[in-house]
Amino acid sequence: MENTINFKEYLARFDDILAHETPPPPYNDSAYLDYLKLNRSRQKRWLKTASIRSDLRTIIERIDTKQTWYLITEPWCGDAAHNNPFIFLMSELNPNITLKIVLRDAPPFMIDGYLTNGGKAIPKLIIRDSSEKDLHVWGPRPVNCQLLFNKLKEEEADFERQKVELQNWYNIDKGVSLQDEFIHFMK
Repeated sequence: MENTINFKEYLARFDDILAHETPPPPYNDSAYLDYLKLNRSRQKRWLKTASIRSDLRTIIERIDTKQTWYLITEPWCGDAAHNNPFIFLMSELNPNITLKIVLRDAPPFMIDGYLTNGGKAIPKLIIRDSSEKDLHVWGPRPVNCQLLFNKLKEEEADFERQKVELQNWYNIDKGVSLQDEFIHFMK
């Protein structure tokens, strides 16, 4: 898979975009730029405070074959700001895991093969073996968070309410649901 970056390069993208006097699209739109700033802050917080549970740590440490974890994401994505740090920290637990960041909105558009209900929802994690065969696909958010999102959509909640309720869910959950899901499919 071409056009991938590592997690350190992904984090550097935030600062690179902010360094431009006139940020590149879509960050030339003030709303996207605000999301980027907020998500940068959220990711930094999670990278400092998140911890991977010992039972999940043990499962990941026991992986004895090479895997590539393709994380499809974008700096503007709020769900990514909450999930990507945990995925990165998990990938760091085993040298058999290589995490590659794939930007959703850049060629080769890997997301097109991993749509959610016909949409390009992110983040999306595709775990592949050494033959590039999909072992598991996760995303765009933990199941319980997705249920909340679906409920808000059904209620036709405006974007501001959706944003606040999802943010509150992530703050209360603290990565527990994400880790539960990884334990379930990695066993």
